[in-house]
Amino acid sequence: MNNMPHQKLLIIDFGSQVTQLIARRLRELNVFCEIHPYQVITAQFITELKPLAIILSGGPASVLNNDAPRPPEIIFELNIPILGICYGQQVMMKMLGGEVEQGQGTAEFGKALLTQKNGYLNLLDGWFESEHEQVWMSHGDHVSKIPSSFEAFGSSPNAPFAIIADRSRNFFAVQFHPEVHHTPNGIRLYENFVKLAGFTGDWTMSSYQENTIQKLRNEIGDNKVICGLSGGVDSSVTALLLHKAIGDQLTCVFVDQGLLRKHEADDVIKMFRQHYNMQLVHAKEDELFLNALKGQSDPEKKRKIIGKLFIDVFQKYANKIDGVKFLAQGTLYPDVIESVSFSGGPSVTIKSHHNVGGLPEKMGLKLVEPLRELFKDEVRSLGHELGLPDVFIGRHPFPGPGLAIRCPGEITRPKLNILRNADAIYIDQIRKHGLYDEIWQAFVVILPVRTVGVMGDNRTYDYACTLRAVTSVDGMTADYYPFSHNFLSETATRIINEVEGINRVTYDITSKPPGTIEWE
Repeated sequence: MNNMPHQKLLIIDFGSQVTQLIARRLRELNVFCEIHPYQVITAQFITELKPLAIILSGGPASVLNNDAPRPPEIIFELNIPILGICYGQQVMMKMLGGEVEQGQGTAEFGKALLTQKNGYLNLLDGWFESEHEQVWMSHGDHVSKIPSSFEAFGSSPNAPFAIIADRSRNFFAVQFHPEVHHTPNGIRLYENFVKLAGFTGDWTMSSYQENTIQKLRNEIGDNKVICGLSGGVDSSVTALLLHKAIGDQLTCVFVDQGLLRKHEADDVIKMFRQHYNMQLVHAKEDELFLNALKGQSDPEKKRKIIGKLFIDVFQKYANKIDGVKFLAQGTLYPDVIESVSFSGGPSVTIKSHHNVGGLPEKMGLKLVEPLRELFKDEVRSLGHELGLPDVFIGRHPFPGPGLAIRCPGEITRPKLNILRNADAIYIDQIRKHGLYDEIWQAFVVILPVRTVGVMGDNRTYDYACTLRAVTSVDGMTADYYPFSHNFLSETATRIINEVEGINRVTYDITSKPPGTIEWE
């Protein structure tokens, strides 16, 4: 739980797929919020958190079930504003004396148009400037009766109580989802809610940096910290924040496993050693990794070999540093939320993730995670505050297993060198055309096939490669980037002319789902 002196808003999660979006919208308004599953919310929990307001999320359950999830009754006795969303509205009504009925023809999924009712409501400033307000619905059950203290302020054909409020207690509830893109004015509703709750917008990266640095100094004291540095934005910001807090008590270990992009190791080492004067161990272990991967073509086996070796190598170099008590990780808030999910149920493993999650127990170290309250966009903002160069802050995501999962089939040094050179040209082309910041992730995949080609008067028999570029908000879903044919033709020509070993270039236009962003 956050103990920093920010005004706080509590989001009680009932399992909605879009609960994280609520938090992101509030953070955009400089309001600090925490998401917690309903099961952990007790009177003591709320007393310690001291929220200025509470939001009840949506969820897949029905309040008509005997075991329907509920928040504790005490939340309605705190004299603070409450906003219920979808399931959150229905559970409020069930607990406060209203009634909820099953669908029976009144279910709504997708866009809906609301009509205003009963005049002015402060929650709706800036709403209903035209006859109807577009929102996004996703409900089967519906509120059929509201308590006498509530009034209806908006309705749709299938939801007569789409917006309701008890103005005397600042209790509000809506049947739709204001947090999603398809409710265009949703951010204004959240803005009105936090304003009437008394939030002043004190959640800024400047204040977060200041408070976190002090917290890290108090927590770490005179002890030493070791941090795995990959050069990605999360690990880079983690390292810089810790370096600012504790200076030479921090040592970073950069594991160079031979699966990095062209010049990547040199760029990372130069920036952190020379520019920031940071203690950095360059663990050059390409022989170890590539020998272990020899003959392996199964993607899961490749990932697991790399993950295990990473832990072994990291531990080997960490053991050479005396007095280390803490291990730093770039854990982000979405990881924290998912690890204490609403249901706690297992999910299907699409592919194993490369992480240092097994290290703290194995090494007997305490974990320090200075970014665990931040979303990805906030990490980038903090990077700006810390002076990290834009070229690092805006980098496309790069997977922990590196080029190994962009090389389907067996991994060899010659194939990796071909892939590095092709990838460098592709990224250079994207930057030259001013497209880098429009794209979430772009890379080249070298295919495990050779094709016949003609160069000059000679026959060639070389590798084919695929270009991949996607747009996304969070990596959960993605679509291919619509390059022009001129761009693709120019890029393919450069790769074939400049990279020995490739004679055919293709472009991957698969979205996610059904595909994943990476090929393995």
